[in-house]
Amino acid sequence: MIPLGFSMLRLKLISGILNIIVCFHVLHSMPHHELNIWSFWKGDLLWNTSLNPWIFLLYLIHFGAVYYALVCPQPPPTASSEEIRLFKKFTQPSFLIGRKSIKGKTLREAQKTFRITHIDEFVEVGTYLRVYVHPKRFPRCYEIDWKSRIIAVTDSYVVLDKPAGTSVGGTTNNIEETCVTFATRALGLTSPLWTTHQIDNCTEGCVILARTKEYCSIFHRKIREKKVMKLYLALAAVPLPKGIMTHYMRPINLAPRLVSRDCIDGWNLCQLEVLECREVSWPDADIEAKYSIEDCGWPSKKKAFECKINLLTGRTHQIRAQLADYGAPLVGDSIYMPAAVAEMANPGLNPFGKCKKEYTSEEDKENAVAEWIALHGKEPAVAIGLQAYEISWDSGKHIYNAGTPWWRQEQL
Repeated sequence: MIPLGFSMLRLKLISGILNIIVCFHVLHSMPHHELNIWSFWKGDLLWNTSLNPWIFLLYLIHFGAVYYALVCPQPPPTASSEEIRLFKKFTQPSFLIGRKSIKGKTLREAQKTFRITHIDEFVEVGTYLRVYVHPKRFPRCYEIDWKSRIIAVTDSYVVLDKPAGTSVGGTTNNIEETCVTFATRALGLTSPLWTTHQIDNCTEGCVILARTKEYCSIFHRKIREKKVMKLYLALAAVPLPKGIMTHYMRPINLAPRLVSRDCIDGWNLCQLEVLECREVSWPDADIEAKYSIEDCGWPSKKKAFECKINLLTGRTHQIRAQLADYGAPLVGDSIYMPAAVAEMANPGLNPFGKCKKEYTSEEDKENAVAEWIALHGKEPAVAIGLQAYEISWDSGKHIYNAGTPWWRQEQL
Protein backbone atom coordinates (compact mmCIF):
# COMPACT_ATOMS: atom_id res chain seq x y z
CA MET A 1 0.00 0.00 0.00
CA ILE A 2 1.39 3.44 -0.97
CA PRO A 3 -0.22 6.64 0.39
CA LEU A 4 0.32 8.76 -2.73
CA GLY A 5 -1.54 11.67 -1.20
CA PHE A 6 1.71 12.82 0.42
CA SER A 7 3.18 13.70 -2.99
CA MET A 8 1.43 16.16 -5.31
CA LEU A 9 3.95 15.38 -8.04
CA ARG A 10 2.82 11.76 -7.91
CA LEU A 11 -0.79 12.89 -7.97
CA LYS A 12 -0.18 14.86 -11.18
CA LEU A 13 1.59 11.85 -12.67
CA ILE A 14 -1.38 9.64 -11.82
CA SER A 15 -3.74 12.18 -13.40
CA GLY A 16 -1.66 12.10 -16.55
CA ILE A 17 -1.72 8.32 -16.59
CA LEU A 18 -5.50 8.41 -16.20
CA ASN A 19 -5.74 10.56 -19.32
CA ILE A 20 -3.57 8.11 -21.23
CA ILE A 21 -5.82 5.25 -20.20
CA VAL A 22 -8.95 7.08 -21.32
CA CYS A 23 -7.43 7.81 -24.72
CA PHE A 24 -5.94 4.38 -25.37
CA HIS A 25 -8.69 2.32 -27.01
CA VAL A 26 -7.25 -1.18 -27.33
CA LEU A 27 -7.09 -2.30 -23.68
CA HIS A 28 -9.59 0.32 -22.56
CA SER A 29 -12.22 -1.35 -24.75
CA MET A 30 -11.29 -4.91 -23.73
CA PRO A 31 -14.07 -6.61 -21.73
CA HIS A 32 -13.24 -6.67 -18.03
CA HIS A 33 -13.01 -10.45 -17.72
CA GLU A 34 -10.70 -10.65 -20.76
CA LEU A 35 -8.50 -7.87 -19.38
CA ASN A 36 -8.36 -9.65 -16.05
CA ILE A 37 -7.27 -12.98 -17.56
CA TRP A 38 -4.80 -11.13 -19.78
CA SER A 39 -3.29 -9.29 -16.80
CA PHE A 40 -3.06 -12.55 -14.83
CA TRP A 41 -1.11 -14.40 -17.51
CA LYS A 42 0.92 -11.36 -18.60
CA GLY A 43 1.98 -10.34 -15.12
CA ASP A 44 5.62 -9.82 -16.11
CA LEU A 45 4.56 -7.38 -18.81
CA LEU A 46 3.01 -5.11 -16.21
CA TRP A 47 6.40 -4.66 -14.61
CA ASN A 48 8.89 -5.02 -17.46
CA THR A 49 7.72 -2.82 -20.35
CA SER A 50 7.62 0.90 -20.93
CA LEU A 51 3.83 0.66 -21.16
CA ASN A 52 3.48 -0.63 -17.63
CA PRO A 53 2.39 2.54 -15.75
CA TRP A 54 -0.91 3.08 -17.52
CA ILE A 55 -1.70 -0.61 -17.97
CA PHE A 56 -0.91 -1.22 -14.32
CA LEU A 57 -3.09 1.64 -13.12
CA LEU A 58 -5.99 0.48 -15.29
CA TYR A 59 -5.59 -2.94 -13.69
CA LEU A 60 -5.52 -1.47 -10.15
CA ILE A 61 -8.60 0.71 -10.65
CA HIS A 62 -10.48 -2.19 -12.24
CA PHE A 63 -9.63 -4.36 -9.23
CA GLY A 64 -10.78 -1.69 -6.77
CA ALA A 65 -7.30 -1.14 -5.36
CA VAL A 66 -7.27 2.69 -5.59
CA TYR A 67 -8.91 4.91 -2.97
CA TYR A 68 -9.14 8.64 -2.34
CA ALA A 69 -10.00 11.03 0.46
CA LEU A 70 -10.67 14.73 0.00
CA VAL A 71 -8.21 15.53 2.80
CA CYS A 72 -5.16 13.52 3.74
CA PRO A 73 -5.45 11.63 7.05
CA GLN A 74 -2.86 12.10 9.77
CA PRO A 75 0.50 10.69 8.56
CA PRO A 76 1.79 7.53 10.26
CA PRO A 77 4.72 7.73 12.71
CA THR A 78 6.99 6.35 9.97
CA ALA A 79 6.34 9.30 7.64
CA SER A 80 9.43 11.18 6.45
CA SER A 81 10.04 14.86 7.14
CA GLU A 82 9.20 15.65 3.51
CA GLU A 83 5.90 13.80 3.76
CA ILE A 84 5.09 15.67 6.97
CA ARG A 85 5.88 18.96 5.24
CA LEU A 86 3.56 18.14 2.33
CA PHE A 87 0.83 17.02 4.71
CA LYS A 88 0.98 20.32 6.58
CA LYS A 89 1.07 22.29 3.34
CA PHE A 90 -2.06 20.71 1.87
CA THR A 91 -4.06 20.55 5.10
CA GLN A 92 -3.44 24.04 6.42
CA PRO A 93 -6.62 26.16 6.71
CA SER A 94 -5.43 28.74 4.15
CA PHE A 95 -5.28 25.97 1.51
CA LEU A 96 -8.41 24.06 2.51
CA ILE A 97 -10.60 27.16 2.55
CA GLY A 98 -10.24 27.44 -1.22
CA ARG A 99 -11.45 23.88 -1.93
CA LYS A 100 -15.12 23.83 -2.87
CA SER A 101 -15.36 20.05 -2.51
CA ILE A 102 -14.96 20.15 1.27
CA LYS A 103 -17.25 23.05 2.08
CA GLY A 104 -19.82 22.07 4.70
CA LYS A 105 -17.90 18.90 5.64
CA THR A 106 -16.26 18.15 8.96
CA LEU A 107 -12.61 17.09 8.97
CA ARG A 108 -13.63 13.49 9.72
CA GLU A 109 -16.02 13.49 6.76
CA ALA A 110 -13.38 14.95 4.45
CA GLN A 111 -10.83 12.31 5.51
CA LYS A 112 -13.15 9.38 4.78
CA THR A 113 -11.80 7.17 2.00
CA PHE A 114 -13.75 6.08 -1.07
CA ARG A 115 -12.89 3.61 -3.81
CA ILE A 116 -12.15 4.99 -7.28
CA THR A 117 -14.27 2.90 -9.64
CA HIS A 118 -13.90 4.73 -12.96
CA ILE A 119 -10.75 5.63 -14.84
CA ASP A 120 -12.12 9.07 -15.74
CA GLU A 121 -12.93 10.02 -12.15
CA PHE A 122 -11.67 13.53 -11.33
CA VAL A 123 -9.49 14.23 -8.31
CA GLU A 124 -8.44 17.77 -7.48
CA VAL A 125 -5.10 19.03 -6.20
CA GLY A 126 -4.73 18.18 -2.52
CA THR A 127 -6.65 14.91 -2.75
CA TYR A 128 -5.19 11.96 -0.84
CA LEU A 129 -4.70 8.75 -2.83
CA ARG A 130 -4.18 5.30 -1.35
CA VAL A 131 -3.00 2.67 -3.85
CA TYR A 132 -2.56 -1.03 -3.11
CA VAL A 133 0.08 -1.95 -5.66
CA HIS A 134 -0.01 -5.67 -4.83
CA PRO A 135 -3.69 -6.71 -4.63
CA LYS A 136 -4.40 -10.11 -3.11
CA ARG A 137 -4.99 -12.39 -6.11
CA PHE A 138 -7.29 -15.40 -6.45
CA PRO A 139 -5.95 -17.36 -9.44
CA ARG A 140 -8.27 -20.29 -8.71
CA CYS A 141 -11.14 -18.22 -10.12
CA TYR A 142 -9.78 -19.00 -13.60
CA GLU A 143 -9.63 -22.76 -12.99
CA ILE A 144 -13.30 -23.21 -12.03
CA ASP A 145 -16.23 -24.23 -14.23
CA TRP A 146 -18.54 -21.75 -12.55
CA LYS A 147 -21.73 -22.93 -14.23
CA SER A 148 -21.21 -26.36 -12.69
CA ARG A 149 -21.01 -24.74 -9.24
CA ILE A 150 -24.50 -23.21 -9.44
CA ILE A 151 -26.87 -25.20 -7.21
CA ALA A 152 -30.07 -23.20 -7.78
CA VAL A 153 -31.33 -20.02 -9.42
CA THR A 154 -34.54 -18.26 -8.33
CA ASP A 155 -36.00 -14.82 -8.95
CA SER A 156 -34.64 -13.65 -5.58
CA TYR A 157 -31.35 -15.47 -5.07
CA VAL A 158 -28.68 -17.80 -6.45
CA VAL A 159 -27.22 -20.70 -4.46
CA LEU A 160 -23.53 -21.27 -5.20
CA ASP A 161 -21.33 -24.20 -4.25
CA LYS A 162 -18.35 -21.97 -3.50
CA PRO A 163 -14.96 -23.44 -4.45
CA ALA A 164 -12.19 -23.37 -1.86
CA GLY A 165 -9.49 -20.81 -2.58
CA THR A 166 -11.91 -18.09 -3.66
CA SER A 167 -13.41 -15.01 -2.01
CA VAL A 168 -17.18 -14.61 -1.77
CA GLY A 169 -17.34 -10.83 -2.11
CA GLY A 170 -13.75 -9.65 -2.43
CA THR A 171 -11.10 -7.96 -0.35
CA THR A 172 -10.06 -4.39 0.32
CA ASN A 173 -7.96 -4.39 -2.85
CA ASN A 174 -9.65 -6.97 -5.10
CA ILE A 175 -13.37 -6.81 -5.87
CA GLU A 176 -12.93 -8.44 -9.29
CA GLU A 177 -11.73 -12.00 -8.58
CA THR A 178 -14.76 -12.98 -6.51
CA CYS A 179 -17.54 -15.54 -6.46
CA VAL A 180 -20.04 -12.73 -6.95
CA THR A 181 -18.34 -11.54 -10.15
CA PHE A 182 -17.72 -14.94 -11.70
CA ALA A 183 -21.15 -16.36 -10.81
CA THR A 184 -22.80 -13.27 -12.31
CA ARG A 185 -20.90 -13.80 -15.56
CA ALA A 186 -21.50 -17.54 -15.64
CA LEU A 187 -25.25 -16.94 -15.47
CA GLY A 188 -25.15 -14.11 -18.01
CA LEU A 189 -26.89 -11.73 -15.63
CA THR A 190 -27.08 -8.04 -16.49
CA SER A 191 -27.19 -6.96 -12.83
CA PRO A 192 -24.48 -8.06 -10.37
CA LEU A 193 -25.31 -10.45 -7.56
CA TRP A 194 -25.16 -9.33 -3.92
CA THR A 195 -23.26 -10.90 -1.04
CA THR A 196 -25.57 -11.94 1.81
CA HIS A 197 -23.07 -13.77 4.05
CA GLN A 198 -19.45 -14.90 4.06
CA ILE A 199 -17.48 -18.09 4.48
CA ASP A 200 -13.68 -18.21 4.66
CA ASN A 201 -11.69 -18.17 1.43
CA CYS A 202 -10.33 -21.64 2.21
CA THR A 203 -13.80 -23.06 2.93
CA GLU A 204 -16.03 -24.52 0.21
CA GLY A 205 -19.77 -25.00 0.11
CA CYS A 206 -23.17 -23.31 0.06
CA VAL A 207 -23.36 -19.55 -0.28
CA ILE A 208 -26.51 -17.51 -0.94
CA LEU A 209 -26.11 -14.60 -3.38
CA ALA A 210 -29.02 -12.17 -3.65
CA ARG A 211 -30.25 -11.01 -7.05
CA THR A 212 -31.54 -7.72 -5.67
CA LYS A 213 -30.58 -5.29 -2.95
CA GLU A 214 -34.01 -5.82 -1.40
CA TYR A 215 -33.56 -9.59 -1.01
CA CYS A 216 -30.06 -9.00 0.34
CA SER A 217 -31.64 -7.03 3.19
CA ILE A 218 -34.31 -9.71 3.67
CA PHE A 219 -31.71 -12.46 4.01
CA HIS A 220 -29.60 -10.35 6.38
CA ARG A 221 -32.67 -10.01 8.58
CA LYS A 222 -33.25 -13.78 8.52
CA ILE A 223 -29.67 -14.30 9.71
CA ARG A 224 -30.08 -11.73 12.51
CA GLU A 225 -33.33 -13.39 13.60
CA LYS A 226 -31.58 -16.80 13.59
CA LYS A 227 -33.89 -18.21 10.93
CA VAL A 228 -30.95 -19.51 8.86
CA MET A 229 -29.41 -22.89 9.74
CA LYS A 230 -25.93 -23.82 8.53
CA LEU A 231 -24.50 -27.33 8.68
CA TYR A 232 -20.82 -28.00 8.03
CA LEU A 233 -18.69 -31.03 7.30
CA ALA A 234 -15.35 -30.73 9.08
CA LEU A 235 -12.39 -33.02 8.43
CA ALA A 236 -10.66 -33.12 11.81
CA ALA A 237 -7.39 -34.79 12.75
CA VAL A 238 -8.89 -36.21 15.98
CA PRO A 239 -12.40 -37.57 16.72
CA LEU A 240 -14.90 -35.25 18.41
CA PRO A 241 -17.61 -36.24 20.89
CA LYS A 242 -21.21 -35.47 20.01
CA GLY A 243 -22.73 -32.49 21.75
CA ILE A 244 -22.42 -28.73 22.13
CA MET A 245 -18.96 -27.16 22.27
CA THR A 246 -18.73 -23.74 23.95
CA HIS A 247 -15.91 -21.20 23.82
CA TYR A 248 -15.46 -17.45 24.10
CA MET A 249 -13.64 -15.57 21.33
CA ARG A 250 -11.41 -12.55 21.79
CA PRO A 251 -13.09 -9.52 20.13
CA ILE A 252 -10.16 -8.58 17.92
CA ASN A 253 -10.64 -8.70 14.17
CA LEU A 254 -7.31 -10.34 13.38
CA ALA A 255 -6.17 -13.90 12.75
CA PRO A 256 -5.54 -16.07 14.61
CA ARG A 257 -8.80 -15.87 16.52
CA LEU A 258 -8.10 -16.70 20.15
CA VAL A 259 -10.69 -18.68 22.12
CA SER A 260 -11.09 -19.62 25.77
CA ARG A 261 -13.17 -22.36 27.39
CA ASP A 262 -13.67 -20.01 30.35
CA CYS A 263 -15.95 -17.00 30.09
CA ILE A 264 -13.89 -13.79 29.80
CA ASP A 265 -15.52 -10.39 30.14
CA GLY A 266 -16.04 -8.81 26.71
CA TRP A 267 -15.27 -11.97 24.74
CA ASN A 268 -17.91 -13.29 22.33
CA LEU A 269 -19.82 -16.53 22.89
CA CYS A 270 -19.04 -19.27 20.34
CA GLN A 271 -21.13 -22.41 20.15
CA LEU A 272 -21.36 -25.32 17.75
CA GLU A 273 -22.97 -28.74 17.98
CA VAL A 274 -21.25 -31.89 16.78
CA LEU A 275 -24.04 -34.05 15.33
CA GLU A 276 -22.01 -36.93 13.89
CA CYS A 277 -18.38 -38.05 13.72
CA ARG A 278 -17.03 -40.93 11.64
CA GLU A 279 -13.58 -42.21 10.78
CA VAL A 280 -12.41 -41.74 7.18
CA SER A 281 -9.13 -42.01 5.33
CA TRP A 282 -6.73 -39.10 5.42
CA PRO A 283 -6.68 -37.52 1.92
CA ASP A 284 -4.07 -39.11 -0.33
CA ALA A 285 -1.03 -37.23 -1.67
CA ASP A 286 -2.58 -36.50 -5.08
CA ILE A 287 -5.67 -34.90 -3.56
CA GLU A 288 -3.54 -32.93 -1.10
CA ALA A 289 -1.41 -31.63 -3.97
CA LYS A 290 -4.47 -30.71 -6.06
CA TYR A 291 -5.89 -28.56 -3.26
CA SER A 292 -2.55 -27.27 -1.94
CA ILE A 293 -3.07 -28.93 1.45
CA GLU A 294 -0.12 -28.06 3.65
CA ASP A 295 1.64 -30.53 5.93
CA CYS A 296 1.42 -28.44 9.13
CA GLY A 297 3.39 -31.02 11.13
CA TRP A 298 0.60 -33.39 12.17
CA PRO A 299 2.31 -36.61 13.33
CA SER A 300 -0.05 -39.21 11.83
CA LYS A 301 -1.82 -39.17 8.47
CA LYS A 302 -3.46 -42.57 8.32
CA LYS A 303 -6.95 -41.56 9.34
CA ALA A 304 -9.08 -38.45 9.78
CA PHE A 305 -12.56 -37.83 11.17
CA GLU A 306 -15.44 -36.32 9.23
CA CYS A 307 -17.76 -34.45 11.58
CA LYS A 308 -21.18 -32.98 10.87
CA ILE A 309 -21.49 -29.68 12.72
CA ASN A 310 -24.42 -27.36 13.36
CA LEU A 311 -23.05 -23.83 13.65
CA LEU A 312 -25.01 -22.17 16.45
CA THR A 313 -23.15 -18.84 16.40
CA GLY A 314 -21.42 -17.41 13.36
CA ARG A 315 -18.01 -16.03 14.34
CA THR A 316 -15.14 -15.69 11.88
CA HIS A 317 -12.88 -18.78 12.01
CA GLN A 318 -15.17 -20.19 14.71
CA ILE A 319 -15.09 -23.88 13.75
CA ARG A 320 -11.38 -23.69 12.98
CA ALA A 321 -10.47 -22.07 16.29
CA GLN A 322 -12.80 -24.17 18.46
CA LEU A 323 -11.71 -27.51 17.04
CA ALA A 324 -8.04 -26.55 17.24
CA ASP A 325 -8.46 -25.64 20.92
CA TYR A 326 -10.04 -29.04 21.49
CA GLY A 327 -6.92 -30.61 19.96
CA ALA A 328 -8.70 -31.61 16.74
CA PRO A 329 -7.53 -29.07 14.13
CA LEU A 330 -8.88 -29.23 10.59
CA VAL A 331 -6.81 -31.02 7.96
CA GLY A 332 -4.76 -28.46 6.04
CA ASP A 333 -5.46 -25.56 8.40
CA SER A 334 -2.05 -23.94 8.27
CA ILE A 335 -3.07 -21.19 10.72
CA TYR A 336 -4.35 -23.29 13.62
CA MET A 337 -2.82 -26.75 13.22
CA PRO A 338 0.81 -25.69 13.93
CA ALA A 339 -0.24 -24.16 17.26
CA ALA A 340 -2.31 -27.24 18.12
CA VAL A 341 0.71 -29.45 17.38
CA ALA A 342 2.88 -27.27 19.65
CA GLU A 343 0.31 -27.42 22.47
CA MET A 344 0.04 -31.18 22.09
CA ALA A 345 3.83 -31.52 22.46
CA ASN A 346 4.11 -29.00 25.32
CA PRO A 347 0.80 -28.62 27.21
CA GLY A 348 0.35 -25.18 28.74
CA LEU A 349 1.64 -23.07 25.84
CA ASN A 350 -1.91 -21.90 25.17
CA PRO A 351 -2.62 -19.25 27.86
CA PHE A 352 -6.38 -19.83 27.42
CA GLY A 353 -6.35 -23.61 26.91
CA LYS A 354 -7.33 -26.59 29.02
CA CYS A 355 -3.81 -26.82 30.51
CA LYS A 356 -3.26 -23.07 30.90
CA LYS A 357 -0.75 -21.87 33.46
CA GLU A 358 -1.15 -19.34 36.24
CA TYR A 359 0.81 -16.13 35.61
CA THR A 360 2.35 -14.01 38.34
CA SER A 361 1.87 -10.73 36.47
CA GLU A 362 -0.16 -9.24 33.64
CA GLU A 363 3.05 -8.67 31.71
CA ASP A 364 3.90 -12.38 31.89
CA LYS A 365 0.47 -13.26 30.53
CA GLU A 366 0.75 -10.71 27.71
CA ASN A 367 4.09 -12.22 26.73
CA ALA A 368 2.55 -15.70 26.79
CA VAL A 369 -0.29 -14.52 24.55
CA ALA A 370 2.19 -13.01 22.08
CA GLU A 371 4.21 -16.23 22.04
CA TRP A 372 1.05 -18.29 21.52
CA ILE A 373 0.00 -16.12 18.58
CA ALA A 374 3.46 -16.53 17.05
CA LEU A 375 3.02 -20.32 17.02
CA HIS A 376 0.17 -20.01 14.52
CA GLY A 377 0.90 -20.16 10.81
CA LYS A 378 -0.18 -18.38 7.65
CA GLU A 379 -3.50 -18.51 5.82
CA PRO A 380 -4.01 -21.68 3.69
CA ALA A 381 -3.24 -21.33 -0.01
CA VAL A 382 -6.41 -23.07 -1.25
CA ALA A 383 -8.42 -25.48 0.91
CA ILE A 384 -8.88 -26.82 4.42
CA GLY A 385 -11.06 -29.67 5.63
CA LEU A 386 -14.23 -27.61 5.91
CA GLN A 387 -17.38 -27.50 3.79
CA ALA A 388 -20.59 -25.52 4.30
CA TYR A 389 -22.53 -28.54 3.14
CA GLU A 390 -26.12 -27.49 3.90
CA ILE A 391 -27.99 -24.22 4.33
CA SER A 392 -31.69 -23.84 5.11
CA TRP A 393 -34.07 -21.17 6.32
CA ASP A 394 -37.70 -20.56 7.21
CA SER A 395 -37.90 -23.82 9.20
CA GLY A 396 -36.61 -25.92 6.31
CA LYS A 397 -38.88 -24.42 3.65
CA HIS A 398 -35.74 -23.66 1.66
CA ILE A 399 -32.90 -26.19 1.90
CA TYR A 400 -29.82 -26.68 -0.29
CA ASN A 401 -26.81 -28.99 -0.22
CA ALA A 402 -23.31 -28.69 -1.61
CA GLY A 403 -21.62 -31.37 -3.70
CA THR A 404 -19.07 -33.96 -2.62
CA PRO A 405 -16.36 -32.39 -0.39
CA TRP A 406 -12.89 -32.16 -1.90
CA TRP A 407 -11.41 -34.80 0.43
CA ARG A 408 -13.79 -37.44 -0.97
CA GLN A 409 -13.12 -36.61 -4.62
CA GLU A 410 -10.78 -39.58 -5.10
CA GLN A 411 -13.68 -41.90 -4.27
CA LEU A 412 -15.76 -40.76 -7.25
